[in-house]
Amino acid sequence: MNIYKKPILFTLLATVTILSGSIAMMIYPMFLESTQPHNKLQQPYTPIELAGRDVYQAEGCNNCHTQTVRPLKAEVARYGPYSKAWEFEYDRPFLWGSKRTGPDLARVGGKYSDKWHYKHMSNPAKLKAGSNMPKYDFLADIELKPAQIEHRMKVLGFPYTKEQIEELEGMTQMDAIVAYLQKLGTAVPRPPRPKMVKEGDVNTLANDPKAIAQGKKIFELNCTGCHGIDLKGDVGADLTDVIWLGSTEDFEDWEIFEVIADGTYKGLKRRAEGGMPPFGDFMGKYKIWSLIAYIRSMEAQE
Repeated sequence: MNIYKKPILFTLLATVTILSGSIAMMIYPMFLESTQPHNKLQQPYTPIELAGRDVYQAEGCNNCHTQTVRPLKAEVARYGPYSKAWEFEYDRPFLWGSKRTGPDLARVGGKYSDKWHYKHMSNPAKLKAGSNMPKYDFLADIELKPAQIEHRMKVLGFPYTKEQIEELEGMTQMDAIVAYLQKLGTAVPRPPRPKMVKEGDVNTLANDPKAIAQGKKIFELNCTGCHGIDLKGDVGADLTDVIWLGSTEDFEDWEIFEVIADGTYKGLKRRAEGGMPPFGDFMGKYKIWSLIAYIRSMEAQE
């Protein structure tokens, strides 16, 4: 029998072959435990986080921001540990993205304070010099609809409580997207950062006019959005005060270096909780010492 001369039979057999292959290679593996990675560190979204994810998707944030760190040395150094499959267990659909007009957000959770995010979403250029991200201040005027969010939780099978739904009353889409951003990447433990200075190190660039001028430029490019052009603080602390972060005594230069290099994450010795991201890998030792020289030159000035 020459099957090629029987077009109907040939079509039926080809269809069966393709469907069989598709089932074996695509559908069947979806039900295997080995292809469904799970880690108890990754928890389902809460109602406010899920609402924020919906806002993130509706505003097309994934067109400019990715949410996946590839296992490449440069990416891991910049964004943190590479992405794990189980991190996306509750993402429907995935929001990996494919273009980085803005930075990757896979590890943004906890990197900045809530206050920073509110100000950044309202006016990105104020906190990030040269940013071409549009303003999203209008999100603060759009209230969430708890009933719709509850329905979404039921459809997706995510757990929630009556109290969580009631807490959504009066909250806005701005509140929601900030909550969502603060969750991203937090399930993956952050590895300890290697120390760039040791206790007692002295700033050899102190009182150096060239270093102070360099530090001023670095500050204007990276720090004015949080600490103000006059260093008197806004989102961040007042840097003209010689007493830092609620301490009862002044920080030594090496301690200020650690704050700038490592950020102010919860649990670090003598530091406030959250707010400031680490700049160590981004700036390097010379730039940080120059920045400290400039800050010291501005302390206690009227």
